[in-house]
Amino acid sequence: MVKGEASSTRSLPASMHIMQVAGECLPYSKTGGLADMVGALAKSLAGQGHRITVVTPLYKACQLDLAETTLMDWDLEIWMGGELIKGRVRHLEVHSNLHVLFIEQPEFFGREGLYGEGGADYPDNAHRYTFFCKACANLARYWPEPPQLIHVHDWQAALVPTFVDHQHLYEGWASPPKTILTIHNLAYQGNFPGKTFELCHLPESYFRPETGEFFGQMSFLKSGMVHADALTTVSPTYAREILTQDSACGMEGILNHRKQDLHGILNGVDYDDWQTENNPFLDHAYGPQQLDGKAQQKALLQAKLDLVVSDKIPLFGLVSRLVDQKGMDILLPALNATLDRGFQVALLGTGMPHYQEALERLASRFPKQVAVTIGYSNALAHQIEAGSDFFLMPSRFEPCGLNQMYSLRYGSVPIVRNIGGLRDSVTGLQEDPRQADGIKFQAFSVSALIAAVEEALKLFEDPPRLKGVRQRGMQKDFSWDLTSGAYLDLYRSLLKKKA
Repeated sequence: MVKGEASSTRSLPASMHIMQVAGECLPYSKTGGLADMVGALAKSLAGQGHRITVVTPLYKACQLDLAETTLMDWDLEIWMGGELIKGRVRHLEVHSNLHVLFIEQPEFFGREGLYGEGGADYPDNAHRYTFFCKACANLARYWPEPPQLIHVHDWQAALVPTFVDHQHLYEGWASPPKTILTIHNLAYQGNFPGKTFELCHLPESYFRPETGEFFGQMSFLKSGMVHADALTTVSPTYAREILTQDSACGMEGILNHRKQDLHGILNGVDYDDWQTENNPFLDHAYGPQQLDGKAQQKALLQAKLDLVVSDKIPLFGLVSRLVDQKGMDILLPALNATLDRGFQVALLGTGMPHYQEALERLASRFPKQVAVTIGYSNALAHQIEAGSDFFLMPSRFEPCGLNQMYSLRYGSVPIVRNIGGLRDSVTGLQEDPRQADGIKFQAFSVSALIAAVEEALKLFEDPPRLKGVRQRGMQKDFSWDLTSGAYLDLYRSLLKKKA
């Protein structure tokens, strides 16, 4: 990895205008951690005096009062495959430094879901997000106060650097913004049939193996990786992992070609939302020096989920998408093999039907030990984090992960695989017993996970040691005000090169 250059120079302004582009953003829309990251990063950067403009689709599902927005005098007219698609722009001023532009196109975004429904992607996602990316490039070029940098996130926004590059080279955009692409999860690439390229109205040079073509398909993410000025991922370890054939999802060629421009920056946590004091979802406050409230939260959670209420029974929590990536295929057999030890499990999540059904069957077999809630509840997520003794994250791969950071702050000892952002944020008992704040295991196997659960049960039987592990985790700081500094260093290094 190449670290960013010096973060200050006399020729650069103290304050920057940065456009953040993403398919989702809290508190307006969310399917996963991408939304958390974009919303928190924008909030942190704006709080440090930078002008932040977030651009995101106006979904039907957006948590937004349209009366609080202003319909801009800005008509979008985007050519796509010989058809002129129109849209509008709504503006929301969150505060003087933080603005959100919503791309309004009801045919594309006025649906129940963000990317799909009923477990299936929308068949016209290529059309939807080509339109979105073209609209964002249009705004960046012609907005009265154009940004100095455009930071785009994941495949839904990854064509923006491509369109910026094309307009610079072929359409007279003399001094476009620098572009940064953050890869939140390389497994999701936005790959579509090759004919999708016709929607872009770009020269054929943009659809070659060295550009946006990927085994005959049009790849949004690969095109962005080729044309962005810098690439980031959401943890240092994941940045190294995706350079290898095992983790690159077929993109090892372009990633190794661009490895000098690839930066791993660990995500942060918005502690305004994730805190154990003054939390509207928790009945009892607590902190590292006063843990009584955590014991009370555990009893409340056990009662709420109809589990046996006892402080003598270890409680393992899990809040997750129920998919292969999150290790459901090793979690289920591991639980089946160890629940006779008498511990409890509180699980919240949704995902693949076969995992949902298997977990519900497990709960029916162990009704006083296992509570499974299919769906998502922000309140219950906080309550599981607060009420659990341990938190399970047996991921197959994990670019960053946020729940382990929440768990650390909530005093729920994380049990994680030693990969990606989990490796970068948790210190395991076997790694450094005096500084440990969690439990790690290496192999992606049922036996390795069982061994980690056994290690947790042994820790639970040693209350003074467990208290020390909890307290160290609760005192860790992953705040965005710290993490955003790495992005500011990168932004300034790019502007310095431009200057």
